[in-house]
Amino acid sequence: MKTYKVLQWVTGGCEAFLAIPFIGGTFVLANWYIPLFVMLGLHIVTLVYVNKEAKIGFQRVGSIFGVITSCIAWIPVVGWLMHSITAIILLISAARKDKDEDEVEVIG
Repeated sequence: MKTYKVLQWVTGGCEAFLAIPFIGGTFVLANWYIPLFVMLGLHIVTLVYVNKEAKIGFQRVGSIFGVITSCIAWIPVVGWLMHSITAIILLISAARKDKDEDEVEVIG
């Protein structure tokens, strides 16, 4: 599995956790908004790997949404909505097969 796919699964899972009503918000507030800065960094790293490895433009959308989400997620309802949308986009793009994944990898 490619590095950017693993990063998309990780960031998508983290975004899904932050999108859980009350639990995600409580987690962010209890940690003084640090999780939003951590997610911003993870989304930027994911975007760098996607730009380096991916051949499809759609793969970038989740990370771009993630950067935007990390910047505006401190707004209560808007944050929940953006975390939800970002998680869905990231998990869908992580689950999609790339055109070059159809080839069988030979180990040996």
